[in-house]
Amino acid sequence: MMEGSIEEERKHDYLREEVRSNENDRMQLKRTIGYFNGVNFIIGTIVGAGIFVSPTGVLKYSLLNVGVALSIWTACGVISLMGALCYAELGTALPLSGGEYSHIKRALGSLPAFIFIWTAMFTKPASNATRALLFAEYATQPFYGVCPAPELLKKCLALAVIWSLGILNGRSVKMATWVQTVFTVLKMMALSVIGIGGIVLLIRGRKENLVRFENAFSSEIPDASQIAEAFFQGLYAYGGWWSLNYMAEEMINPSRNIPSTVMTALPAVTLFYLLVNISYLTVLTPKEIVSSVAVAVTWADRVIPSVAWVIPLSVAASIFGALNSSMFTLGRLSYAGSQSGHLPVLISMLNVHYWTPAPAMIFSTIIASIFIIPADLITLTNYFGFSVWLMIGLTCASLIVLRYREPNLQRPYKVFLPVAFAMVAVSLFLVLAPIVWSPKMQYMYALLFMLGGLLVYLPFVHFKLHFDFVDKITCYLQLLLEVSPADVFADGKYE
Repeated sequence: MMEGSIEEERKHDYLREEVRSNENDRMQLKRTIGYFNGVNFIIGTIVGAGIFVSPTGVLKYSLLNVGVALSIWTACGVISLMGALCYAELGTALPLSGGEYSHIKRALGSLPAFIFIWTAMFTKPASNATRALLFAEYATQPFYGVCPAPELLKKCLALAVIWSLGILNGRSVKMATWVQTVFTVLKMMALSVIGIGGIVLLIRGRKENLVRFENAFSSEIPDASQIAEAFFQGLYAYGGWWSLNYMAEEMINPSRNIPSTVMTALPAVTLFYLLVNISYLTVLTPKEIVSSVAVAVTWADRVIPSVAWVIPLSVAASIFGALNSSMFTLGRLSYAGSQSGHLPVLISMLNVHYWTPAPAMIFSTIIASIFIIPADLITLTNYFGFSVWLMIGLTCASLIVLRYREPNLQRPYKVFLPVAFAMVAVSLFLVLAPIVWSPKMQYMYALLFMLGGLLVYLPFVHFKLHFDFVDKITCYLQLLLEVSPADVFADGKYE
């Protein structure tokens, strides 16, 4: 027993010395993410497989009306930019890890923030698991030709990818941003090939290429419900514009770089989405696009048949980049939740060697891995789509609340306030529309799950129920993982 105590004390002394190694620094996340990295993270998160594989939803619900479809793609880009500008104000005023969670907690209180993180700990890891499985499918299918790849192989590869990225993000922020930059550049190169190819064909002026754009609005006009559904599809393709606020605590000069990053990334994505859709419509008819399983592959077979194999590789690279950025942001959400006492305290600790939230990355990676093994769990998350826009609405409402409740809060960037009100209205519509138009019991189950967070919140957060054995487990894991609580230093002294 005595030897064990001595060994444990030595371990603690070692950790103290590691932390003391630079007394001018505090034990906290480091600001290493600049403007260029921020742009790559936003673009990398937004652009996944959808624009390559199935950008058909908008066209389908626009009743194959080319003009309406392109207008909706543009409008969705504008709405996403409006939301991102609202988030930019919050991110510059409160540059904290955790994104929406931190802003909701500041403005609306602990309970709404806990409901957010309770729901996000179910939906976001499931989304990462879906991306990992989709990457595994595109990476393995070329080796099996027309036969489907074995499910076990895809799941094993998906787990390998999830853990590789989890370890990478847990060890080095610089390496994670480098990987993000590389894969964002690759996917944008692929989109550029498609977009420029379409422009070249359009400039050549073949009649069959121009006819769809000369009478763009001549087809049947969709009704209000169909237009709303097309907006759902378009806004889903822009999903991820909110990711920058999760890394606000690690951004260099956030008051300048957050607005600049947003104003660069969102217009760029909108422009690329429009160019790619125009390119698809230049080569393929609207009916061919809607019926195609993978639109980009069909496009490549028509335009660049000799190197059409590049497109599936581009899709895999695009998914990999989106998964990396999503893993990064989920780790920061877990870290912020733990700092606020909504998740176990170990999750908010930082590795003493790399100064990264390694426990938070391990925690979020384990949850994502659980979703990969039984695929049925992922299908359940399809009914939580409304929760994304519910939280966006609450975040924009938080901006409005803080404007009036904390008028003296320093705001390096201010969005035009009616933009925030408009985003709240859009979010409310997108929450209620699917429930009203196509009510399903699964939506009620999803809502009950969200409210079920109260069963955890009341005893463990509100009444602070605590078990002594948890402290022993935390101490053991702290030593094992070589992590220390954030902000260990106070005026340069170890506390």
